[in-house]
Amino acid sequence: MDSFYSQLEARARLTGSLLCIGLNPYPAELSQPTVEAAYAHCLRLIEATSDLALAFKPNLALFECYGSAGWDTLARVIAAVPQGIPVILEAKFGEYNESAETLARIGFTNLQAQAVTLNPFLGYDSLLPFLKDPQKGVFVLCKTTNPGTVDLQELPLAGEGEPLHLYEKIALLAQEWNTSNNLGVAVSGLDAEALRRVRQLAPDLWIMAPGVGIPGQDLNNALQAGLRSDGLGMMIPVSRAICHAADPRQAAIELRDAVRGFQRIPAGAEAAAPAEPRYFPANLADDLLQSGCVRFGQFSLKSGAQSPIYIDMRQLVSYPHVLNEVSAAYLPLLRQLKFDRIAGLPYAALPIATTISLKTGWPVVFPRKEARSYGTRIEIEGRFKVGERVVVINDLATGGWSKLEAIDKLITAGLVVEDVVVLIDRQAGSREALASAGIRLHSVLTLTDLLDYWERSERIPSDQISAVRKFMDEQAAYASS
Repeated sequence: MDSFYSQLEARARLTGSLLCIGLNPYPAELSQPTVEAAYAHCLRLIEATSDLALAFKPNLALFECYGSAGWDTLARVIAAVPQGIPVILEAKFGEYNESAETLARIGFTNLQAQAVTLNPFLGYDSLLPFLKDPQKGVFVLCKTTNPGTVDLQELPLAGEGEPLHLYEKIALLAQEWNTSNNLGVAVSGLDAEALRRVRQLAPDLWIMAPGVGIPGQDLNNALQAGLRSDGLGMMIPVSRAICHAADPRQAAIELRDAVRGFQRIPAGAEAAAPAEPRYFPANLADDLLQSGCVRFGQFSLKSGAQSPIYIDMRQLVSYPHVLNEVSAAYLPLLRQLKFDRIAGLPYAALPIATTISLKTGWPVVFPRKEARSYGTRIEIEGRFKVGERVVVINDLATGGWSKLEAIDKLITAGLVVEDVVVLIDRQAGSREALASAGIRLHSVLTLTDLLDYWERSERIPSDQISAVRKFMDEQAAYASS
């Protein structure tokens, strides 16, 4: 079975909706402060919006207040949600050891929720019982909507490099801990800057963004900051704006349509969705410039050609936060492939592959540029078994693909190579060269993607962009001649 967030994405494409309908029967807002009225309130919303909801989110505390009858009613509410629609239990659990195991059993087994919200303050071991099953999901609190966020979540952390706030550290940890595609974060939709930073630090995570359940500028700012470039990766919880409306269904439709205006996938686009999603992390594109990994000017290439652009991912080792972003950007593509381990190519891709391994637990091997003349004289570093499938990680795909020799070393050693994943495809013939060898090329970005963005955002002057495009055309013509 697919992981929780794979299922969530499938639901998002099916419905064209990112709405998470909150089931919050506040006693003061019910016709009567009774458990029966609470159930009727929730059932009304489920029936009105089940085809419009990405998920439903009942609030545990608003059922607990009725004692044992409240627990029974919560179970009835969850059971009333049609099959196939995820239920996220708003619990904010925070325990460890046997207590955490018990809470996971309550949420996932007793109540049959598909996901829960958790407080990460106790650390990774407090989350583990909830992450054991990839089909069960977690949203950890990262930056909440209440005024008290300034007390802890916004505390600056000491350390080398770019200063981080505590909530940003949580986002980085969540990205690292999400090894089974079943962990996301909750970030206030009212803080667009926090959303932007979390999206920058955790480019492929799902974000639950409460607080913006009404169409308007706050919602627009949140979507602009938090959506992934594929139009997904962000969930909009909504409760009072729906349940207080004269027509809850119509209110949900209007909010869903307001969100669609910021998505790159239209309603019903699931059938036409690409098998390989094209992610475009704008913040990463900016950081590649600022770190000097991409430079414009006049450069002599190894081939002897004069290029108006130079891409050097070896600089990443001096910019840990950019290395983290780059490595995270590979994950959506890698999770679609079948392999036993990853193979980083020297030299620029080795730190990238290592960082990916630290995030996911996938083991790494790499072919040496030259065999040892002493000791074991091996050409492949790392443990592996003959017949295992590896996916090759590299930084760039360049003209004619000069790395086929390194791939041949992997194949000669008995490994199976069918896929190569790169950060940037320079679109200079690599895809065709690899295809002729029976290998598929997957790229997070193309050089055209980057040029279009840098021109549109005015990061690079148009004359320099034009010079690169002309150079690309010349290289393509040469490769095809």
